[in-house]
Amino acid sequence: MKTKLFSKISIRGVTSSNRIVLSPLCMYSANNGVPNDWHFSHLSTYARAGVGIVFTEATAVQEIGRITPYCCGLWNDKQAQAYKKIASFIRSMGSIPAIQLAHAGRKASAKQPWKGGTPLDIDNKEKDQSSWNTVAPSSIAVSEGWKPPSEMNISDINKLINDYVDAAKRAIFAGFQIIEIHAAHGYLLHSFLSPISNKRNDNYGGSHDGRIKLLKEIIIAIRKNIPNEFPIFCRISAIDGLENGWSIKDSVKLSKILKSIGVDVIDCSSGGIIGRPRFAVNEKGEPLKKNTDRGLGFQVPLAEEIRKNVGIKTMAVGVIINPIQAEEILDTEQADLIAMGRELMYNPFWPLHAAQELKVDPNFEMWPNQYRWAVNRRSNIKKFKEIS
Repeated sequence: MKTKLFSKISIRGVTSSNRIVLSPLCMYSANNGVPNDWHFSHLSTYARAGVGIVFTEATAVQEIGRITPYCCGLWNDKQAQAYKKIASFIRSMGSIPAIQLAHAGRKASAKQPWKGGTPLDIDNKEKDQSSWNTVAPSSIAVSEGWKPPSEMNISDINKLINDYVDAAKRAIFAGFQIIEIHAAHGYLLHSFLSPISNKRNDNYGGSHDGRIKLLKEIIIAIRKNIPNEFPIFCRISAIDGLENGWSIKDSVKLSKILKSIGVDVIDCSSGGIIGRPRFAVNEKGEPLKKNTDRGLGFQVPLAEEIRKNVGIKTMAVGVIINPIQAEEILDTEQADLIAMGRELMYNPFWPLHAAQELKVDPNFEMWPNQYRWAVNRRSNIKKFKEIS
């Protein structure tokens, strides 16, 4: 049976066997930014499960750009070397290895989520958990209890652009085939985009054109320094969900510009400019219902709006949990790719199960050889029990 979800998609020189994407999932488990056995085990699972495009977690381009002391980085060659094994295995399984390049900005220097996700204390005595100074477009703290960041000067901005380019080159050396720029969820590049967090009076602030200038320059610089066949994705918070914040109209305008400078896919998320990623709050820290109502596919309309108005491929993400729902999103042309995070963590073999449900793979041909012979026997036993 033919389906959109399990149809191929070509983006520049890369072809994915299906439209399923592992959304970047932070593991907070690296050592000095270096991915380790945990990351290999974590990411290789999704390749074995037949995910078309497998993204790494948000990978910092600068040491101060990590969310926590335990986040992955790509600011040195040792980190790139460690990623080679991971990217190679993903590719060997027929999946596309992809990496998300990021900078946490004013949300950096935080504890791991299971330790509260709050800012690191200056006098924290835990090993490797000393705090550091954060940076942003303006010296505005992300929330109560967070230290105001340092406002970036032009020298800081120029260095950041160079560090993104260097990280992109390392990503290619490591074997990744897609690069995504993280400009969402209140992290550094999103904080430049949003008028809520960017109060600059120079060329990198003020108007829409000023606030998008840094993101544009980073993408232009990366595109000039990587082979043309490498796709660039850009994750954005398509709306801030706050009064006087970044809007869907802003995102449509930005996406047209990003398309013109070499971006191939807009990864459409939302929120995060104040507080935790994707959770919009008001000035008192109270949730805004319109952006925290996380119903099925709650962000899909954002991907559809950008796709319709810009003519660029979009990736939908956010509470997409079952194959029929995913198929409908693609079939109705609301998006071109389906990104999944928590659902894939809950059920890592979701793609293989989805193929069964949609009758794409009745004979388990998509399963790795090492599993197929046994899973086929399990299926026969199940049928026998149903008959008896």
